Amino acid sequence: MSYPHFTVNLQKNKDMETYIKRDFYLNKLINRRNSNEVKIITGPRRCGKSWLLEKIYRDYLLADGVREDHIIIVQLDIDDEETDADLRVAQNLKHYLYSKIKDDSQYYVILDEIQEVDGFERLVNGLNYKDNIDVYVTGSNSRFLSSDIDTVFRGRGDEIRVYPLSFREYCEGSEEPVQTLWKEYYTYGGMPALLQYHTSEQKIAYLQRLWRKTYLDDVVERHKIRNREALESVVDALCSSIGSLTNPTRLSNTLESVQHVKINRETINDYLGYLEDAFLFEGVRRYNIKGRKYFDTIKKYYSVDVGLRNARLNFRQQELTHIMENIIYNELRVRGYAVDVGVIEARQTVNGKSTYSQLEVDFVATNGMDKMYIQSAFSIPDEEKRKQETASLDKINDSFQKVVIVGDDIAAYKDEKGIIYLGLRQFLMNDDIKLDI
Repeated sequence: MSYPHFTVNLQKNKDMETYIKRDFYLNKLINRRNSNEVKIITGPRRCGKSWLLEKIYRDYLLADGVREDHIIIVQLDIDDEETDADLRVAQNLKHYLYSKIKDDSQYYVILDEIQEVDGFERLVNGLNYKDNIDVYVTGSNSRFLSSDIDTVFRGRGDEIRVYPLSFREYCEGSEEPVQTLWKEYYTYGGMPALLQYHTSEQKIAYLQRLWRKTYLDDVVERHKIRNREALESVVDALCSSIGSLTNPTRLSNTLESVQHVKINRETINDYLGYLEDAFLFEGVRRYNIKGRKYFDTIKKYYSVDVGLRNARLNFRQQELTHIMENIIYNELRVRGYAVDVGVIEARQTVNGKSTYSQLEVDFVATNGMDKMYIQSAFSIPDEEKRKQETASLDKINDSFQKVVIVGDDIAAYKDEKGIIYLGLRQFLMNDDIKLDI
């Protein structure tokens, strides 16, 4: 099998590691500095959580005058060279941390992969109650889902979700043409460590190794899954059907008919939950825009990173329409939007007959009082295609912004109905989709 090959030269720092500043997340940390809440940095393994805290945020604190010995960092998924004690034991970790806190001035405690410590909740909450200790923890599993954070941290937890590199971050520091970087990005994705590899073979091996030795091993071990092959079949099915409506029953039928793998819907439902808990996929519910209610029986699933998705399928299914849709979804999530799949129920007249139909809006993106309706269109070659893409948007009568994101590199414009059209890369490189046009 032949794979796409790209060579991208990226700016290196003196340690020969690619330094992506990730200002978006750094600013979130700065805004929460010295609050009375535990800062919980969540996201999939290897997405850059440790780098964000242990390098970027540490550099910021040092530059702001914080003494080095007042920044205490413990990586709980590797052995600590300073002590022979197993710091995954809560009591050992407690003794170690308090031995480092020697005065009443401000300390910053960073605990990486805290879920490795049984009973960490009591320890972390105790640290947080100290006036001179600012606590930051990272986590990569279901103990750190948004729905559980208030319970685990007694209402004193503030979550910052970290994703793999956005396209804008991926381009940072590179002198390569944006088009070259775009091909690289939609093929191999935004896992930060990829920037250290120089060949396609290295990138592919890294992504596939993540699946085998990091993500799936972690899910199997954590949930004591006996049938790994069944889990992998569900992963493959999700990767093959990104952006398609599905549910456990449909997946069960597909696996049995296509892969000849028989898994009951209850088991598949469990596996879907495990994969979401590991931050590998996100399930998106359908929302009836006019009826203002959710359809609970079916979802769309998107991969947290398109490169991981592509590697899992050995780069066999490179449909840019679906990849583009997945990248737009991830970008909206990075920007803090809650995202639903919109449904407009309408009656249409076809060949003189009245028919009932459901028109889909790819994304209903909401952030507080801000809402947008977004369609993803790989191309709009003619007026007929434009009408198809905007049919659902035309049925929405409220005043929120309506946007069509086109795969082609077009100049942004607004049509007579107020619908904004802009190119995909323009959207990805712009902080604010609300263009003044």
